[in-house]
Amino acid sequence: MSRPATRTAPEAPVEAPIAFGPVVLKGGSENGVYGIPGNGTFEAPGRGTVVLVAAVGGAEGSRGAAAALSCAGSGMDTAALLVDVGGRVARPTLIASASAHRLEERLAARLPRLRPAARGEVCHLSVAAEEDGLTAAGTAVTVARGGLAVVHVAPELMQPLLDTEGAPRPDAALLRVDLAAERSLVALAVGDLLERGLRVAVLKHRLGWVAERRAGFGALGSDSGGLPESLLGRLLGREARG
Repeated sequence: MSRPATRTAPEAPVEAPIAFGPVVLKGGSENGVYGIPGNGTFEAPGRGTVVLVAAVGGAEGSRGAAAALSCAGSGMDTAALLVDVGGRVARPTLIASASAHRLEERLAARLPRLRPAARGEVCHLSVAAEEDGLTAAGTAVTVARGGLAVVHVAPELMQPLLDTEGAPRPDAALLRVDLAAERSLVALAVGDLLERGLRVAVLKHRLGWVAERRAGFGALGSDSGGLPESLLGRLLGREARG
């Protein structure tokens, strides 16, 4: 049986920079999404997307956003991987998809000292907030074999992750931000990520308690108050027309 051809994402067109506080960012912005194509169309990139999720400054709710993103990127055939750097070890849920269980088994075989957990449609993995933990996260992303991998880090670990050899190499980043309190800091963070070639989206408001709770169990449906479609379209490479 022949293997399906791999699709390669086209390069985004160059656009005029826009001002964002004291920093100039490349690309336009629409509903919190930066670096969007000029024609408003998202092209799906190759499989194996890695998304970095972090808060900027004192904004809360980044872990819930990471869990919601993982749910949005999971399906019947492929479970998303949620790596929580420095987070608590999660327990498996009583009900989990077959794909989440398969990923859990592969991770346990490759990283026997860690405790992956199938939760709903997502597989969770916690790693230490240090260089060895970041390297383990990179290994876990490789084990995920082409599915979505969401890596949640505390604000102070974002730069170490980006600079550590063997750590996951993100394709996109979701930042939980409070523009009213941290506008200049957000501008710096977004500008740095764009310079590294990442697609960037910002979440201006924390998800509701129920949505975060359900996302943590890997059971957040598309109609359950999760992330806006505009952010998902950019981060996950879903086609969207504006």
